[in-house]
Amino acid sequence: MVDNSSKLKTEIERLKREKNAVILAHYYTLPEVQEVADFLGDSLALSIEAQKTDARIILFAGVHFMAETAKVLSPEKKVLLPNLEAGCSLAESCDAAAFAAFKAKYPGYKVVSSNALKVVESIPADQPIIFAPDRNLGSYIQKLTGRENMVIWDGACHVHEEFSLEKILELKRQHPAAQVVVHPECRAYIVQVADFVGSTAAILDYCGKSSA
Repeated sequence: MVDNSSKLKTEIERLKREKNAVILAHYYTLPEVQEVADFLGDSLALSIEAQKTDARIILFAGVHFMAETAKVLSPEKKVLLPNLEAGCSLAESCDAAAFAAFKAKYPGYKVVSSNALKVVESIPADQPIIFAPDRNLGSYIQKLTGRENMVIWDGACHVHEEFSLEKILELKRQHPAAQVVVHPECRAYIVQVADFVGSTAAILDYCGKSSA
């Protein structure tokens, strides 16, 4: 048994060298997990970083779909998920069979999910689009691009759905000089009161440069 955090970190480093492993930690993991990670970031960026290494084993401190993405990009490597119960309500809201049936209703439509804004902007305006799995992000992208021929799958992350406009407005009254930064996966009325909207990486960059 390892009896303290210092010994635990030393043992983790030893095992990483012995197994030729790399540890990826999503921004949403606990600080002590982030401390022992080789890479910290958003899910796709982490999988790309792991792909660049010569590690044989990828230990992904994240949820199922993140580990699956890492395996897709590095099929020759063993990908481990520390907690097999780690799921994502957004991913779970888009069942594969149900989505396949949904897609079949719209022949000729292209499906868009990741790097949404850049992908949608790169698709010709006359090409119809199915956007999945997040309805809030899809609506946000549709508003930014003005795409009318875009069908949005009805899925969402339960965490983003729970933010209260009333509580945010109360916090703004208490801290009038503070800025509000949000994910585009939040409901539209939350996005409307934000000073900045972006991914976790974009939010971190914005906050680092902000004088607020």
